[in-house]
Amino acid sequence: MKVLITGGSGGIGFAVATEFGRQGYQVLLADLHQAQLDAKVAELRALGYQADALLLDLNSQQSIEQAAAQAGAVDILVNNAGIQHVARLEEFPEQKWQQLLQVMLTGPAMLTKALLPGMRERNFGRVVNIGSIHALVASPFKSAYVAAKHGLLGFSKVVALENADFNFTINTVCPAYVRTPLVESQIAAQCKEHNLSEQQVIEQIMLAPMPQKAFIGVDEIAATALFLCQPPARHITAQTLVLDGGWTAR
Repeated sequence: MKVLITGGSGGIGFAVATEFGRQGYQVLLADLHQAQLDAKVAELRALGYQADALLLDLNSQQSIEQAAAQAGAVDILVNNAGIQHVARLEEFPEQKWQQLLQVMLTGPAMLTKALLPGMRERNFGRVVNIGSIHALVASPFKSAYVAAKHGLLGFSKVVALENADFNFTINTVCPAYVRTPLVESQIAAQCKEHNLSEQQVIEQIMLAPMPQKAFIGVDEIAATALFLCQPPARHITAQTLVLDGGWTAR
């Protein structure tokens, strides 16, 4: 089976790719930069996994359609690509707002749309969206990100209902903070916004709502994504799987 992972050369995406590759899936890493993609594909191939690269710009509908055509028969789509911008709404550039919504909501919707006919034709499809704790709760200065991730849950429910007549599921994995380059940049931005040290941001802002006081591991997200594509999860659809260390229990 072939798995297409957007943002595949990043921290979470590459962990997901590695897990699926380990299990014998054909992995297709989709991302913006060819050199980085080639390097990550080479890493997977060195481990003996089946892996290929696919250039994809989720800001471009043309790129989405071209990538879907080049990918061929995709059985599993992991919508993982993400970006962040931290600012008060009054200072949030409109272009940046639109970019976040495009990459994390419209882009995944259009890529899913492009791949759905093939999944239906083969009577099998799995879509795993990598959401966020911010699909369920909010934090200041992240209006576009929170809006996109909340929207992803509604989108997933609708698509699940529209495609319940064949062997298809769509679910969203929502982790709390994961120590990736994206989060590292958020730490720096939060330091500036709140005039705090890096350690203070981690303890007082990021991990403060989590009873377990720990970052979520990329391995946890990868294993959850894999599980959702296995036969025991065939009737799990339109669901939100939350890896949050107890955050939303409060």
